[in-house]
Amino acid sequence: MIGSLLIANRGEIAVRIIRTCRDMGIRTVAVYSTADAGSRHVDMADDAVCIGGAPSAESYLHISNIITAACAKRCDAIHPGVGFLSENPVFVDAVEHSGLIFIGPDSRTVLLLGDKVQARNTAMQAGIPVIPGSNEPIQDIEMALGMAKQIGYPVMLKATAGGGGRGIRVVESPDGLRKAFEIATREAQSFFSNGTLFLEKYLAHPRHVEMQMLADGKGAVVCLGDRDCSVQQNHQKLIEESPSEAIDDDLRKRMEADCLRLFTKIGYRGAGTVEFLVQDGAYCFMEVNARVQVEHPVTEAVSSIDIIRQQILIASGKDLSLGKEPLQNRGHALECRINATCAGSVTRFDLPLGPAVRVDTHLFRGAVISPYYDHLMAKIIVHTPDRPTSLATMSRALRECCIEGVGTNIGELQTILGSSQFRSGRFNTDLHARLCIDHKGGTP
Repeated sequence: MIGSLLIANRGEIAVRIIRTCRDMGIRTVAVYSTADAGSRHVDMADDAVCIGGAPSAESYLHISNIITAACAKRCDAIHPGVGFLSENPVFVDAVEHSGLIFIGPDSRTVLLLGDKVQARNTAMQAGIPVIPGSNEPIQDIEMALGMAKQIGYPVMLKATAGGGGRGIRVVESPDGLRKAFEIATREAQSFFSNGTLFLEKYLAHPRHVEMQMLADGKGAVVCLGDRDCSVQQNHQKLIEESPSEAIDDDLRKRMEADCLRLFTKIGYRGAGTVEFLVQDGAYCFMEVNARVQVEHPVTEAVSSIDIIRQQILIASGKDLSLGKEPLQNRGHALECRINATCAGSVTRFDLPLGPAVRVDTHLFRGAVISPYYDHLMAKIIVHTPDRPTSLATMSRALRECCIEGVGTNIGELQTILGSSQFRSGRFNTDLHARLCIDHKGGTP
């Protein structure tokens, strides 16, 4: 069993991991940049190491500094959290070759799934429907133009190593493709150190539905249920819920069967998420996130399973065992991401409490929102018997939030929750854009 674990991340996910480790009796070591010296995850961990300057490239993306810290503190394992190096096969390989345990899939699997084109091809080989698009990287603009003509406009340019909504451009004409190709290449190179792109057909009105999976690498694979992540701004998720209103039981069973077949085929180990686009009663594979997701708490709520705990047990070599009874999700869970709209100091930070409400955050009054990292301040999660009750509880929870010192998106979230489209369950990924939400949460 793992006795000491280094968390190669920051923010609320680092705090989340520390809490489960405490419950399991595992010693934790935090890493931090000079900008995060006073952060909550640093205070909560049993030990902490500064690994570099404020820019991510000097700290949270600095592989050798992280490995050195883990070895110096005599850790058994490294948990990558989300983002940063969590799906970097070079990092996974470095962890494994240092004699440490990586909390997640092995480097072969991360390499296979981290490349979106390879992941598409693997899904196709497993008999899973994919979005029409290129089955190899786009080498140049002429190849891109030829492929776009073949699949038909509009198309979506995407980074093969992408994630988090970065390196994506929607294009509606050859001229637009010429302009977007260079911009998307630069953005992909900047964020992922890999400027390679591929093309997919752009679906105008889909729902974004994903399946949460667990596998022990020994043949046991389970699906913990689905999540709807269709409420997005610039391809970044804002609100997630489980179960999804977009799929019926028949479609749900077919999607689950495809995910089980895919994870069994590749010998997956750990927690992972298969993402789909759903439209007109059909679904298409989009990608696999070979890590825990930011929105994992909604699945934890309906399944009563600690996904971080399962990650650690699987990485320790334990068989996947979730009890003798079949998994049965209960109720409805909803998550809202509270984001800061600017950097600055938090002068007041009052978040909701009460029945059915969970809050994941790393902030406190006096904390600083750094310009160097993402501006996720907190996740509010509610779990109730049904969707209408979850909507009412979340609305109450957002009204109880009082954050001062920096702007937030709370008004936007309230506008979305109060819209007839969201409340009816009949919406898609363009809901935020159609509501024309401004930063104050109003609709012109």
